[in-house]
Amino acid sequence: MSKQLHISRRNQVLSLMAQYIIKEAPSILAANKKDMDAYQGEDIAMRDRLKVDKSKIMGMVESLRQLATEPDPLGVERFGFTHENGMQVSNKTAPFGTILIIYESRPDVTIEAAGIAFKSGNKILLKGGKESLHSNLVLVGLWHRALAQADCSLDWVQYLEFNRTQTQTFLQKPSQTVDLIIPRGGERLIDFVKKHATCPVIVSGRGNNFMYIHGEADLEMALDIIMNAKTTKISACNALDKVLIAADLPRKQAFLARLVQELTKKEITILVDDQLLDLEGTLPMANEEVWFEEFLDNKIVLGQVSELPEAINKINTYGGGHSAAIITANSETAETFMNAIDAAAVYHNASTRFTDGGQFGLGGELAIGTDKLHQRGPIGLQHLVTNKWYVKGTGQVRN
Repeated sequence: MSKQLHISRRNQVLSLMAQYIIKEAPSILAANKKDMDAYQGEDIAMRDRLKVDKSKIMGMVESLRQLATEPDPLGVERFGFTHENGMQVSNKTAPFGTILIIYESRPDVTIEAAGIAFKSGNKILLKGGKESLHSNLVLVGLWHRALAQADCSLDWVQYLEFNRTQTQTFLQKPSQTVDLIIPRGGERLIDFVKKHATCPVIVSGRGNNFMYIHGEADLEMALDIIMNAKTTKISACNALDKVLIAADLPRKQAFLARLVQELTKKEITILVDDQLLDLEGTLPMANEEVWFEEFLDNKIVLGQVSELPEAINKINTYGGGHSAAIITANSETAETFMNAIDAAAVYHNASTRFTDGGQFGLGGELAIGTDKLHQRGPIGLQHLVTNKWYVKGTGQVRN
């Protein structure tokens, strides 16, 4: 592990990196055009994540600038006491060491993930997808320029230009110490990493998010929130995939007809369960397995449930453990729902699209954890640390 850098040096690198991204924006866009032109797949989520435009570049810059202003997450005392024998005992935050992040598409991860890892004192190994290679190599080159200018070792940020076989070999027998792995991508990538990794893995990013429209919902609010959660960014893991409608919802048929109309305008394919087969403009679900699917596509499922416990059970059975929402004017019902749902983020009368490190006040995120260990939900700067016990004595021995 590289010697720990003082916080002023880490912040200097982040600030330099922000400057380089602005200065080299044309080179970044040119490299990304090569990746976009070469991509022949039909996955609209992959294509959307792959694209870098001026807005994404400014997002990278803002992320780095924000990180540079954040307090040092290292050495923060979490617990401390004086032992009866006089020893001073404390627990403080410490870096993991080396973090490997494996991700598909998303060149912006090369900036945000590396920035968060570096600021929190960790060395990072980046393994991007072949579809974003040109973009990623330009961005990693900028990291190395910023590190060199600040007189820091270049091994703080490394890019692993591996194919699938080489990646599998590295996971099983790493050629250097790896303390934590974070896969960001679809279920196949996550399963591949979990199968072959020999160190801890944080599962990140699978959505399949649900929303329950309770019988006391404000229907205008419900419509607005559904449309926002589903249509503003199809490729996001916080996008909405499933909507459960209360059987006793007032003006249910009129609401559903309008919802179908609005979704159809946005070219969303609408699938329905057995309870809503008579709803015009929709298609029946192929099978029950559809409830498990994360779409990342222009598709949504509408289903009907009889009561709150059925909605909760359905979400906990099929949801991805990412985000879930209830739309209701009844705060007591909302509290019951939020406490019972097994997800990283639960919402009352708001869009699931807010599940994001920046929106949650973390200044960005490395990933969104859907397991309960090490960190659930957006993994920000303050979460990308482990801890260490410091015990200071004056010759004490245990009897």
